[in-house]
Amino acid sequence: MSRVEVRGLFILASILLGAGGAMIWARGGDAPNVARPPLLEALERLQAGRFVDLTHPFGPGVPHWKGLPDMEVETLYGHAPGEGSMGSGFFIQRYSLAGNWGTHVDSPAHFVKGLRTVDQIEVREMVLPLVVLDVHEAVRRDPDYVPTMDDVRAWEERHGAIPAGSFVALRTDWSKRWPDADAFRNLDADGVPHTPGWSLEVLKCLYEVRKVTASGHETIDTDPGSATSKGDYALEAYVLGRNAYQIELLTNLDRTPEFGAVVVSAFPKLVGGSGFPARVFAIAP
Repeated sequence: MSRVEVRGLFILASILLGAGGAMIWARGGDAPNVARPPLLEALERLQAGRFVDLTHPFGPGVPHWKGLPDMEVETLYGHAPGEGSMGSGFFIQRYSLAGNWGTHVDSPAHFVKGLRTVDQIEVREMVLPLVVLDVHEAVRRDPDYVPTMDDVRAWEERHGAIPAGSFVALRTDWSKRWPDADAFRNLDADGVPHTPGWSLEVLKCLYEVRKVTASGHETIDTDPGSATSKGDYALEAYVLGRNAYQIELLTNLDRTPEFGAVVVSAFPKLVGGSGFPARVFAIAP
């Protein structure tokens, strides 16, 4: 290696280190002992955690809100001749689906005109501390159950006050009914759905007192079936009316701790979007 090449390498290293990077040189002798950037150390700790997918696989026929048409999939281009409606040689599909489909994000504008759409949700809001409010035993006994302040107080007795900026997920284990649409609706003989949901007293505590950033649940709706059967979506209107987003149709909350995990809620930046399928996962200790 020429002196010019060596000088060039050290100039590049100086630039990278000056920008907060760290470089170990394997060429030209012993590598210098350079401090690693703190974010890379934090990433290593995260990667050593347990990753839990909180997202359902989806396609046509999955449980969805009763007012939406089913999803459709068309193969435009297939690998072999005759497999696509427009040609072949590679694989491209076209999807026709409502934005609020499968495990999905609801933007505030989904219910309140003038509030944020999907593309206006900040990426920093997509990585949050995860709080799991577990009421699955109560739901097993009573499918119409909604959480009470006693549930919140019991959680806080175990873990302390729910931190500001958290994502609070309501664990009901309703996701175990996926992908059976009839089991999800759980209609009685009169056609009334019996499904769990949130309660206004708990949501007000979370958003107004504890100042959480977002919330989510395993059911199709924020509101319990006893309310939605009457066209009452007041709880969803409350959450979205605070310009907060929510995630619906979560799964695998039984595999996450009540506290101590991080949740990542990622979704495309659809301009003016009401909602969109999301990929949500937790990183647990």
